[in-house]
Amino acid sequence: MSNLEQAPAEIGCTNAEPTEQVQILEPRPVPLGGPRAMTVYRTLPQKQRSLIGAWCFLDHYGPDDVSKSLGMAVPRHPHTGLQTVSWLFTGAIDHMDSAGFKATVRPGELNLMTAGYGITHSEFSTKDTTVLHGAQLWVALPEHARNMEPTFESYRPEPLTGPGWSLSVFLGTLRAEGQESTSPVSVYTPLTGAELTLQAGASLCIEVPEGHEHGVMVDTGAPTVNGQELGHRDLGYLGRGTGELRIQAGQDPVRVIIIGGEPLNEQILMWWNFVGRTHEEVVAFRQQYQAEIGAEPGDASEDRFGPFPKDTPAALPAPTLPTVRLRPRENPPV
Repeated sequence: MSNLEQAPAEIGCTNAEPTEQVQILEPRPVPLGGPRAMTVYRTLPQKQRSLIGAWCFLDHYGPDDVSKSLGMAVPRHPHTGLQTVSWLFTGAIDHMDSAGFKATVRPGELNLMTAGYGITHSEFSTKDTTVLHGAQLWVALPEHARNMEPTFESYRPEPLTGPGWSLSVFLGTLRAEGQESTSPVSVYTPLTGAELTLQAGASLCIEVPEGHEHGVMVDTGAPTVNGQELGHRDLGYLGRGTGELRIQAGQDPVRVIIIGGEPLNEQILMWWNFVGRTHEEVVAFRQQYQAEIGAEPGDASEDRFGPFPKDTPAALPAPTLPTVRLRPRENPPV
């Protein structure tokens, strides 16, 4: 028999018909680096939506043959006011940061860097990586946590499993088919993040908080989410009031990334790798970083972004600021 015939037709969904509208956010290609750059596909932020909960950034990439590109080759660069979430399907990436943490990002293992007040880090795919495939996400830190000391955590979730499905919860708590998984890593607003795989023809209902908004990003297959079919790399958005995610695979297996969270309800300003609150604040972040790496004159005495080994590739300089005033990102009403 085919995989479609072997897989269960339905797994525990309570509503046969869609009850919530799913907004489709389509990806746009963005090159990372020079002529042989690896291309990533960005679904957050964009004009239609800047945030899902506190999630403010989502890049999907691969499968990428690193023999034909540089793979992941991102020298030292800064962050403020956010957490970076690295999740791989294939390959490995070496991480190093100015808070003193070194780690190798591997498939099925969350790597969470909290930038807080300020941090710099580098990301390079390992020498033995032939195919690189995964997702990079950011979470905006709320006011009470955005100036905390930088830190780093890793976590490999034990998947929840059932007939035709596997769910790995790397942030927050999710329930499915009477099973529950909670990630122990630190978040500062209510958040969820998970990877779901489905066999061809299988479906699953995942219980989610009705006060949260959610996104489902398609890595493989063409799933139906709460009655809406999504394509490759699409991000399906569901607003508050949704108590369950009903995800159905078609004739092909499916893998998706699920993100969700309580609306941030804070106005943030994102520019390059900085998350701040005002134009003046982001301008100051840029000036200080440029001074610390020796790219431009300025006062580097505060050392916001930390030390870095001298035998590493040169730091990435910050791009030139636009000639207009930076404006905060705003979501449509949820």
